[in-house]
Amino acid sequence: MQPDYMEPVRIQKFIAEAGICSRRAAEALIVAGEVYVNGQKAELGQKIVPGTDKVTVKGKGLRPQPQQKLALVMHKPRGVVCSNSDPHEEHTIFDLLPREWAKLRLFCAGRLDKDSEGLVILTSDGDLAHKLMHPSNLVVKRYYVSLEEPFPTGRLRQLLRGVVIENEHLKVERANLVNPRVDGSSAELDVHMHHGKKREIRQLFTALGFQVRRLRRYQIGSLRLKGIPMRGVKQLSPKEIESLFAVPRSHYRDEAAPTLDES
Repeated sequence: MQPDYMEPVRIQKFIAEAGICSRRAAEALIVAGEVYVNGQKAELGQKIVPGTDKVTVKGKGLRPQPQQKLALVMHKPRGVVCSNSDPHEEHTIFDLLPREWAKLRLFCAGRLDKDSEGLVILTSDGDLAHKLMHPSNLVVKRYYVSLEEPFPTGRLRQLLRGVVIENEHLKVERANLVNPRVDGSSAELDVHMHHGKKREIRQLFTALGFQVRRLRRYQIGSLRLKGIPMRGVKQLSPKEIESLFAVPRSHYRDEAAPTLDES
């Protein structure tokens, strides 16, 4: 019987399992014409036979190299980017990894922008990253948002309806004020999302006339940030990985969001 590694696989899955990037990022590379198979430009969804077909990404050849599948969670600080390499940035999130994980080929399964902080999942498992980032899985992400000025309770529905910017509909699934004032406003909000386009929360509040001062992702699924210090990294157990896809209790009932000073 032919071994598993000789079975045809989709090119984007092969790239993700090689630890180069997530499956979604691999699809973007294919569309951009950065991936070749046997000297021919690859097509999205194309299948290849690992070990037989020659695959190159940005001119570099890929070989099927089995590596340990693991998932890490990091408390990302502000000021570092979620990128394996960025010519415009001196440091990336991967520079913060302890020595035992620093040499592994990992990538972010859902990024935070440079100015944001909180939970980030780093993994070598392409299938896990795909599940986390695919909209159909409805993985709930919770953010603590601090604004420069108070947000009125009467405008919460605008966050749920969202806005259209450059043909993209930006919105949140839930939004609550944290410790509202007597007039029903607060500069701090608890926001829930299932998706999360690049800088979506910041763009949404800006479109509504509010400037985000700080933004922290403190929960993914039922996995919470509490107990993970700033810049701290830990390996996720199988049970904790399962919790990423669990519906948080707060999805059914309101639960107090932590303040920005809580870990």
